[in-house]
Amino acid sequence: MVNFLLQRTAPLPIDEAWRRLTEWSRHADVVPLTRVTVLTDPPTHEGTVFVARSGFGPLSFDDPMEVTVWQPPLDGGSGRCRLVKHGKVVLGWAELEVHPGPGGRTRVIWHEELRIRGLPSLFDPLVRRASRAVFGRAVNSLLRRP
Repeated sequence: MVNFLLQRTAPLPIDEAWRRLTEWSRHADVVPLTRVTVLTDPPTHEGTVFVARSGFGPLSFDDPMEVTVWQPPLDGGSGRCRLVKHGKVVLGWAELEVHPGPGGRTRVIWHEELRIRGLPSLFDPLVRRASRAVFGRAVNSLLRRP
């Protein structure tokens, strides 16, 4: 099992940072070889389900996720979202938090625990590094794109 934490400070109001990070279809724009399909009606809420399909041709896999906690920031306060991964390949969870930061900016915390079914723990260090790189780049890109 791999556990990693990303922290960023974005020069955005908290509501805008939240929107950019939780519009699930936007993740396909920043994660290579991935498309996202939201299976439940908007707006996002506890119980929202979406699938990230990653890969190329026969090397593709689905990463179905469900929103199990949905606490958007209210009145400039903090917000929190938890996703649970229900896939055949990727299992685990991700938590996204936004907090008021200095000077009107937003502090973002992305904490994720994942396991790739059938992959021995010997590969955990490699999966951790790759995951931090991919998700770090994705979070940075999502926060930069309007």
